[in-house]
Amino acid sequence: MPTDATNPTNSYRRPAAHHETTYTLEIKRSKFITFITRIETEAQARDFISDLKNRYPDARHHCSAYIYHVDGANPVERSSDDGEPSGTAGTPMLDVLRGSGLLDIAAVTVRYFGGIKLGAGGLVHAYSDSVLTCLTHVSTVTRSRKELYLVELPFDIAGRVEATLRTTTDITVIAADYTAAGVTLTLATDPETSEQLNGTMSALTAGQATLIAAGTDWVE
Repeated sequence: MPTDATNPTNSYRRPAAHHETTYTLEIKRSKFITFITRIETEAQARDFISDLKNRYPDARHHCSAYIYHVDGANPVERSSDDGEPSGTAGTPMLDVLRGSGLLDIAAVTVRYFGGIKLGAGGLVHAYSDSVLTCLTHVSTVTRSRKELYLVELPFDIAGRVEATLRTTTDITVIAADYTAAGVTLTLATDPETSEQLNGTMSALTAGQATLIAAGTDWVE
């Protein structure tokens, strides 16, 4: 079940892979263009920030915030005001990301100055609102800790079993590996429902299936 993003023991939400979401907010002729994407490491976050600096080299500021999950530790959090007055950009952006409950997420707001100063309070609201609105357009997925199992099936039933698992059960088919001897499915299930897997597979295969435990892993 979902947990607090500050302590995601078994499940948390994050942006869908390979998507970049953007939103533009204009205040007193200043443009705040926010970009949000998935990142999983410090290097990926820095690459995302660097890429936007290269794409918008004439912008005055490229402020950023990101949070990513680390197994067995608290999430890593970073932010940067990138030349804006201290605490008026990166920190408000990070606060919005924290409030979203999402992890593995980075936000960069590119600012083009419009000639009218907004003041500290105005900047805080602008950076917060831009990220907050951008977040409403972000597609998310749930990443959960699952128990993994392997099962070898003969060719004559493998296709039917796999199709049934994918369409009518809570069991996730991670992979289907074809060999000369048959098909090996890698299956994932929630720890609290793993005991039901044996019964499901026995029913689908008329008792032909033997499950082999293969540890745990994060599954999306």
